[in-house]
Amino acid sequence: MSTQFTIAGLFAGIGGVELGFQRALGQEVETSFFCEWWDPAKQVLRARFPDVDLHPDVRELRDLPSEVNLVTAGFPCTDLSQAGRTAGIEGENSGLVKHVFEVLDHLQSTGRPLPTLLIENVPNMLALNSGQAMRYLVGEIEALGYRWAYRVVDSRFTGVPQRRRRVILIASVDLDPREVLFADDAGERSPDELADDAYGFYWTEGRGGLGWAQDAVPTLKGGSTIGIPSPPAVWVPAAELGRRFLKPTIEDAEAMQGFDRGWTAVDGVSTRRNGPRWKLVGNAVSVGVSQWVAGRMVDPREPIAESVPWTHIRGSWPTAAWGERGKVWRLPELSEFPVHRSYRHLTDEVDLDAAEVLSIRGTRGFHNRLQQGNLGRHPGFREDVAAHIEALSAS
Repeated sequence: MSTQFTIAGLFAGIGGVELGFQRALGQEVETSFFCEWWDPAKQVLRARFPDVDLHPDVRELRDLPSEVNLVTAGFPCTDLSQAGRTAGIEGENSGLVKHVFEVLDHLQSTGRPLPTLLIENVPNMLALNSGQAMRYLVGEIEALGYRWAYRVVDSRFTGVPQRRRRVILIASVDLDPREVLFADDAGERSPDELADDAYGFYWTEGRGGLGWAQDAVPTLKGGSTIGIPSPPAVWVPAAELGRRFLKPTIEDAEAMQGFDRGWTAVDGVSTRRNGPRWKLVGNAVSVGVSQWVAGRMVDPREPIAESVPWTHIRGSWPTAAWGERGKVWRLPELSEFPVHRSYRHLTDEVDLDAAEVLSIRGTRGFHNRLQQGNLGRHPGFREDVAAHIEALSAS
């Protein structure tokens, strides 16, 4: 069987994009090159992709292997995310994406075919600073002669109980990205598909947001407002007092990102409580999302939704759009759920017996923040928070 895609993974993290392509296409895809600077991530890549060349610094990258025809770049969201510094596309970390375009420009200048480009990042980049990041990306992409398309998708479409919204952008000179990203739409999941026996939220919040999710956890993050990566909490109303508020294990988090449990448990990566594994998983690309993209890249189909012309004057970009040669079209009717994979309920994915109880200190701090606002009003939730504190105090 011939190889259809040979991948260079830049900002490779723990290989979520590449693993998704591997699962979808098998021997039709080969990952030949990684670029990643963070030592724990490099340890995971070496363990899980032992035969792939690994370059340590995108700032020093000048070229790519000649066989590469797909470049993936889940570049840092630190300066774009609502949970980050929101410094914008020119920030110290998110601004590193410029080196991707420098490498592509080099390939073009030497007469080599331009590879297809796959970018993943947070939806906040569509709105931050009136869409400055998207203006920059589109400008660089079109300067290379690419046609491009992007779509915001919610990882729950892949069946995982994690509400994780991400922009998937594809740019290509030979593949029509519209036939990949816009060929499917299943609409929002019906509330009837979701169980009502568990709810995810962020216990590190409470004044400005909870990240509330029914039968799912909110977005797994590489950082938090308390300065270190932290897991969300899960409220299980029917559990015994003292175990109604739990924190998923790192293995649960790996599964909710689509990885095998233990994916980041490799030699050289600390397993201490506040070690790097949560950050590795929180920063990763969901495997199921890239698996869906890969499947459509080898089986492109006509877009199923109409495009309408759009001009960016100010404010946020649409949640789905495409463009070329200075013109943009949006697709207002597309949802964030291209398909509906079989859903894995939160209480099935999280090992409730192994999950750590949310500590009395953490619960008290969260409870105090709740009292200062109008959040967390789901029936029974605030009462259970108070009862959890009382149960832990008595134990």
